Amino acid sequence: MWRFLLVLFLPLALAACGAEPSWAPDEEVTRAIYRDDGPPSLTLFTVVSNSTGSGGHSALMVNASQRAIFDPAGTFQHPALPERNDVIFGMSDKAVDFYKDYHGRETWHVVIQEVEVSPEVAEQALRRIREHGPVQKSYCAIAVADVLRGLPGFQTMPSGFSPLKLMKAWDDLPGVKRDVFYDDSPADNKTIRAPANLL
Repeated sequence: MWRFLLVLFLPLALAACGAEPSWAPDEEVTRAIYRDDGPPSLTLFTVVSNSTGSGGHSALMVNASQRAIFDPAGTFQHPALPERNDVIFGMSDKAVDFYKDYHGRETWHVVIQEVEVSPEVAEQALRRIREHGPVQKSYCAIAVADVLRGLPGFQTMPSGFSPLKLMKAWDDLPGVKRDVFYDDSPADNKTIRAPANLL
């Protein structure tokens, strides 16, 4: 009975909490598919305040049979990059650069942590982000952790509202590659000029 009620009322609860469902048409998603030549991998993006060091956002990029990014409750968008419930398709190198530039500015920097995984784990991660559904505001780290905890090798990832807690756990993963992106763009990222062609 409880499961039935949950299924019945969950969409209403998500709508009330600010989760914004989106569903790009099949032809747009198919057109935007981007396949990267690199090894299968998962990449955690963490947006960190330059003034306080607090975490502002978490997102997860999956490089599997295609490269897509799970940007839960994020505001990033581009007309050439179709979105389905917080999953953004078409993440070419140009699109990834734009994603970093969108979040990195004079008030925030972006920590990028990449871990190579098996093709099977990458495909499982891609499936999990596509099945997750829209995420309500402030739940980005919880949503990313939820995806990760269902993957082999990531079951102990901490869950909670803190993007920093998740970021620090990734520092302990074997073979993690870490990079930091700084930019001096204005604090208002709405002024950032999006490249016309990202694919």
